[in-house]
Amino acid sequence: MSPERSPILAINSGSSTLKFGLFTEEAGEEHALARGSADGIGKDTGKLEILDGEGKTLRLENKKYGSQNDALSEVAGPLASLGLAQPVAVGHRMVHGGPKLRDHVRITSDVMQTLESAIHFAPLHIPTSLELIRGTQKIYPELPQFACFDTAFHQTMPEKAYHYPLPEKYLQQGVRRYGFHGLSYASIVHQLGGELKSRTVVAHLGNGASLAALLDGKSVDTSMGMTPTGGIPMGTRPGDLDPGVLLYILRTEKPDTNALEAMLNHKSGLAALGGTSDMRNLQKAATEGDQAAKLAIEVFCTAVAKTIAEYAVSLGGLEMLVFAGGIGERSAQVRANVCGRLGLLGVNLDAGRNDASEPVLSSGASLIEVRIVPAQEEIQIAREVRARL
Repeated sequence: MSPERSPILAINSGSSTLKFGLFTEEAGEEHALARGSADGIGKDTGKLEILDGEGKTLRLENKKYGSQNDALSEVAGPLASLGLAQPVAVGHRMVHGGPKLRDHVRITSDVMQTLESAIHFAPLHIPTSLELIRGTQKIYPELPQFACFDTAFHQTMPEKAYHYPLPEKYLQQGVRRYGFHGLSYASIVHQLGGELKSRTVVAHLGNGASLAALLDGKSVDTSMGMTPTGGIPMGTRPGDLDPGVLLYILRTEKPDTNALEAMLNHKSGLAALGGTSDMRNLQKAATEGDQAAKLAIEVFCTAVAKTIAEYAVSLGGLEMLVFAGGIGERSAQVRANVCGRLGLLGVNLDAGRNDASEPVLSSGASLIEVRIVPAQEEIQIAREVRARL
């Protein structure tokens, strides 16, 4: 089988999920032979689901997974038993590669050592990714493996967007804005193709959420910073904070760095404001009169709208607004709340299209085209790997 048609296995790990896809290329586009997810990793109950390229269920069973590698082992067996062509390469989504790994790269021992040295840039993400890579290498010892970094898409940001106003020595140490969700943004640019407007803002809204300002398809600014904790408030992360808040906490409670990091990444954001990180539960509670849930939604939607308006300034105007991610693709209420604040920019939603979550949401009177474009991170991983085979 030629490299162009050979299957590539894409692995996308989350905190409690492992998404995967087996892709082959036809007529210049990646097509799924199989895709699915292992859910509930580290919890009492879990589920494995594998679908074929048309969405038909090939395997569905309840499983309990202690770790990402346990889930990967359970995925590899069924994929091999379903009679599918075996992969010729594996691509891993990597949230962060630190300052030295900024582009997608084949994994070597040197790359692994560089990632080890960059753990302090993303201590919640890089160790898990390294463990999963090692587990994959044991299952597929002969296959080339690639690291696909969420930070790679944002290499085009100008210095004014990535350079923090701190002493220069910190920039030399790698303290800068990196930006994340890059595989999602790259997949959206690919999907829109010639329909992408020159001045576009993409809002990737999920449990982790960020926005990016795109000029002619290139990132010129993004909301997340040196880590995925910054930017707008998220499910369990606060987003940007006055540094004095952290100094206050350090002085009054004297937590160690692990405790402070756990609070910022797991006990803040929407969960701290509304009691849950799940937007669906917040919306249900808000309709029942829960004031805390209402506040959480208002804080979230206001932050998204303010960032869109900020990026309209950065871009010198706005022609297209794209929603992606679990919340962006599925929550008509959030989209309406955000866009309702952007009338001064000429944003006007068609209520019926929005309620139906149609691909194009804007009305004929809107000066800004508003769309939903699904994030396709696994397909983008396959594209990036195939380009480097």
